[in-house]
This record gives sequence, C-alpha cells and structure tokens, in this order.
Amino acid sequence: MDFNNSNKDNKKSMKQQSMLLCCKLYISEARNNAALESIERAARINPETVIVNKFMDRAYNRIGWTLVSYVALDVTGTPIYSPLQQTVLAMAEAAYEAINLEFHLGAHPRLGVVDHICCHPLARASLQEAAWLAKLVAADMGSRLQVPVFLYEAAHPTGKALDTIRRELGYYRPNYMGNQWVGWSLPEILPVNPDKGPTRVSQARGITVIGASPWFATYNVPIVSTDVSAARRIARMVSARGGGLPTVQTLGLVHGADSTEIACMLLEPKQVGADKVQHQVELLAAAEGLEVDRGYFTDFFPEIVVEKYMKLISADRN
Repeated sequence: MDFNNSNKDNKKSMKQQSMLLCCKLYISEARNNAALESIERAARINPETVIVNKFMDRAYNRIGWTLVSYVALDVTGTPIYSPLQQTVLAMAEAAYEAINLEFHLGAHPRLGVVDHICCHPLARASLQEAAWLAKLVAADMGSRLQVPVFLYEAAHPTGKALDTIRRELGYYRPNYMGNQWVGWSLPEILPVNPDKGPTRVSQARGITVIGASPWFATYNVPIVSTDVSAARRIARMVSARGGGLPTVQTLGLVHGADSTEIACMLLEPKQVGADKVQHQVELLAAAEGLEVDRGYFTDFFPEIVVEKYMKLISADRN
C-alpha cells in the first residue's frame, strides 16, 4: 500500500469536506436544449466541481445551476485556489457561444446571458473567501470575456446591495407587452460604470452581476390568476421595501398562460422563512379574491447542498 498517496488522499478529502464554496449561476435560457447541454458539458470538465442542483423554468426562460467545490488556503489562511473559478468561466464562455440575448424572450427580468452569479460560503468557509472567488470570476469575465460586470455585497468595496444595482439599470421594468423581457433594452454605453470590464455593452451578451453573500433562499408562490397587476400589488406588500416582511424581496411575474407568481428572495430564511411568506401571500390574495397554490423552493438549503456534494464527490472517487 502507498501510504504517502493515501495520506494525500485523506488530506484532500478533509479539505473537500471542510472548506467549501458554492456558486449559484443564473443564465437567461431554458428553452434551447442544445445550448444548455453545451453549458453543462463545460461544467463537467473539472471533476472537482459538482453540480448539486439545476432549476429550469421555461416560462421565465431562465435556468439556475448550483455548483460546489473546495477552496484551498495558504499557510496564512489566504485563499489561493478553487476549481469553481475555471468552471464558472468555462460555463460562461459556453453560454455566450450558444445564446444571443437579442433573441431572448421570457417572463423573468434579466440584464445578460450570464445574468447573475452569487458566491456563498459553506461548511467552514467564510464570506471573505466567497468574496475572493466572486472578485476573481468578475475579473476574468471583465477582461477575458469583455463583459461589463457589477459587483455587490461582500464583493463590492462598499457592500452595495444587489437590488440597488438592478434598480439603477432598469432590471425591474418589463420592456415588452407589459409583462415580458425581450432583447437588450439598455443603451450601448451604460448609464452606470461597471466595476469590471468594458463600459460598452455587447447587445448579444448584455452584462452580469456578481456578488458574495450569506445563503439566501428562493421561494415562489403561484397565484391562480392572469392578473399581473394584482400579483405585483401583492408582491409589493409582501416585500420589506413595501413595508411587508423584513429581509424579503419579491417580484410579481406572469408564469405561463394561466397563472402568475410571487417570486421571493429570502435573505435570512431562518428568521423569515417560507411559511411566513406563504401565509402573507394567502392573506393578501384572499383580499383580492384570488386563489393561491402552495409555494416551492428552487434550491436546497445549505446543509442539504453540502450533503449532496459529499455524496457526489465520494461517488466520483470510487
């Protein structure tokens, strides 16, 4: 038996269990299967990165991948390497090769083909390490892929909030038939300078926002109605911004031909969780005379993400 190799394997296993980072990668496409397969092939090139979840919504024309891998530190505790950096960049490159934002149409807002990347710490990793990864990915995308990048929260020098950036760039305003987002809707020269990359935008690629934050949950509540105005009223009253539930951000969106949906981001899901959101939506919808279906999460909670990662990485080693 080679004890040296065994010892190296054990150390690597311990590293992969204790210092983990997660990237949630949201791409503006869910109807072009060939494009999605190409992006996922790029993700699987590095076996040290694991896809633990994929959530695809054809009505929104949007897909989210949850990726997990380790982060390595030097002797001073400074992060020096994570397989996620190259995996995310490879997926972004594949997305830009396969998707043209000018032909995009969907019921969910977006600013780019690679619309949003958020890095989260898992297990014993820290928010600072997640921010380190976010800034590396942002620098790569800005310089190598020539895409304007806006940083937020822990990756931004002043901790600028994601919804503030989106509001500045008109993210929340539909630009087609009152409830859809189509093509590129901003000027070629952006009204706000990006943190990384060029100031001139490719209309085929758009821009991206990249940040690092504590774990957030995404929870959507369907409403059995096509009245998007009512859905937006309810969404506004549920949100912290509208005087509703603290640490909850919402959007009222069309979802398919016969329903709408309250799409919620729960910034502190252990304090204000899905049960409170569901209850509040049901109360407000009843006042509008509308029926509500049971909501659903679009991703797992961190403990489950870590558990799935460990099972998948162990299976790959055996």
